[in-house]
Amino acid sequence: MKNLKDLRSFLILWSSQTVSQLGTAMTDYALIIWVYGRKGTASSITLLTLCAFMPTILFRFIAGAFADRMDKKKIMLTADTIAACGTLLVLILHSSSMLEVWHIYVINLLLSFMNAFQEPASFVATSLLVPKEHYSRASGLQGVSGSVIAILAPALGSILLAFGGMNVVLILDLISFGIAFAVLLFFIKIPRIEGAEEQEGSILKSSMDGLRYLREHTALLYLTIFIAAVNFFAKLGNDGMISPFVLARTGGDQRILGIVKSATALGLLAGSILMTVMKPAKKKARLVFLTTAMVFSANIFEGLFLSPVIWCIAEFVSYAIAVIMNVNLTTIMREKVPIEMQGRVFSAQDTLKNCTIPLGLFLGGILADHVFEPFMRTSSPLQNALSVLFGAESGSGIALIFFLVGIAGITISIAGLRKSVCEELDG
Repeated sequence: MKNLKDLRSFLILWSSQTVSQLGTAMTDYALIIWVYGRKGTASSITLLTLCAFMPTILFRFIAGAFADRMDKKKIMLTADTIAACGTLLVLILHSSSMLEVWHIYVINLLLSFMNAFQEPASFVATSLLVPKEHYSRASGLQGVSGSVIAILAPALGSILLAFGGMNVVLILDLISFGIAFAVLLFFIKIPRIEGAEEQEGSILKSSMDGLRYLREHTALLYLTIFIAAVNFFAKLGNDGMISPFVLARTGGDQRILGIVKSATALGLLAGSILMTVMKPAKKKARLVFLTTAMVFSANIFEGLFLSPVIWCIAEFVSYAIAVIMNVNLTTIMREKVPIEMQGRVFSAQDTLKNCTIPLGLFLGGILADHVFEPFMRTSSPLQNALSVLFGAESGSGIALIFFLVGIAGITISIAGLRKSVCEELDG
């Protein structure tokens, strides 16, 4: 009971935000279906994802300074309101039969821009609402809600689209926003950080403080660069290429892809529940490196086997372990960075570790389509040897990429396990 009392404000905020995030996720799903129905191309969906991703990366660095200086609650309320206005605009345009695909791209750019400010403020707000001994549990709960949303949003979105249409999805999204907005406005009091709003210097100079902090704390910088490398290889492997891999290996069987994706979401849910109930690890940094190596091993199994059952098991286990890695990484940041610096340092770290993701996604597609897939379909001594393990049919080139990524990921994880870094972060 004491634990629940300590987490009361966080739990109220978390539950209301989960409702809002579910509404947003259903809208995102519905818009993907709508855009694909109009364009019918994979590139139209890729561009939609890029519009929802790039502004967050580009502006997150500066947004952290605002999160440290300004009222976190006001930032979150403002960002949520603008996001709701974007949904309302889509509803108005769709209702009047004026909605165009380019409207969705522009609105996604705006929402991604606001998300750059929303996430650092939310990160710091959680640190302020949650006692330090419950950081891991709070991250686990956030993982639980994210996993449940990943499972429910496509199913609920499909049902609502089938029986109510796009407008019903959008209206429910707006209702869920209203619930979260009212809860945050009237029932949540986020403690102020003394002296935060009187910070001197320009926003740009203040933003650089996050980078300076990482540079001065070499163990945190080392960990950030390591995660950036992990993100690059992950997007080259199953984290970025699982959909084309499964579709190529199964002759375009969307049913099997759906099952594999469900295994991924269930793995995230299982890992999140585990992190919610288990005691915080004492050696968090060591656990980050070791679990990362285990996550990459899934790429090897998926590359070597043609069985969807193996793919599902690998996805479930690896994503459950990935949650353990991410929760401990987040907890290290909360514990090691002073709360008055967390917005800037979180944003600097997030920018650095995520800047490799677009490159990984881009190279993954290029290497698969123009290098590895053609290579595995062209007879040669090396191809004949590799085809024994990976086959020579469609998807064999991606399978080879998965295998190589698995080896590379395990190697950098074990190599990154430096005693001095772990001692500093775990001390």
